[in-house]
Amino acid sequence: MIGEHVTGISFVSDGAFGNNDARHMVKQTGVHVIATLRHDSALSLPYDGPYAGRGKRRKYGTKLDYQPLPAAYWPSSSLADGMQTTISQMQVWQKTCADVLNVVVMVKTKVKTQAMAHVVLCSRDWELRHDQLIDYDHVRFQMEGNCRDAKQDWGLEDCMTVNPTPVDHSANLAMFMVHLSHALLRPIRTQWPECSVHDLKAWFRGRKSVVETLQWLPEMPEPIFIDQAMAQVAALGRVNHAINSV
Repeated sequence: MIGEHVTGISFVSDGAFGNNDARHMVKQTGVHVIATLRHDSALSLPYDGPYAGRGKRRKYGTKLDYQPLPAAYWPSSSLADGMQTTISQMQVWQKTCADVLNVVVMVKTKVKTQAMAHVVLCSRDWELRHDQLIDYDHVRFQMEGNCRDAKQDWGLEDCMTVNPTPVDHSANLAMFMVHLSHALLRPIRTQWPECSVHDLKAWFRGRKSVVETLQWLPEMPEPIFIDQAMAQVAALGRVNHAINSV
């Protein structure tokens, strides 16, 4: 459904797709993979030395040393809250990949202790700037959160079919419910800040139960009784206590 209206330009994934097979698979769909590489990935700078005069030209240069990184590849550096962040962008080779990679290395150094840690992002799209790669990688965590909510709260985990149409319907319905629940929670949290998706589902389930039960009565009770019953029953399955009534 999304493919009919929105055209993707990048496939953002975690480190499980930071390999040549995954990159080649995604490339067949016309997009590039943006993934996190292992912190100890063996990367080599392009060879820039003289030609030996015989055979194929060398393409693997010196192995990339993450600590310290070559100063020529520092596009930005910043200092905040005692943490020095250095961002380097370069084109490197990985022996398991047939194409040169666009790599961004973020090195964080704690000024007080000089403890260092780094993250390596890669893509086969050589036109992406370092800030774009970092922003796209940040979006991945939001997408992972939405997928987690769709599986835990809206039945995506229970989808056991492998046919395209049922999978499409299940995935779109689950993701639609994720966005709908967020839209419903926004005004509710002005009065009930701790309200979660589980509380929201319990609230609607309780109200539905009261409505269905009242239909069996010979006479409909007073509206004030209905409101009280709905409030009491809707509170049975909630996790967080509501200070004010919703």
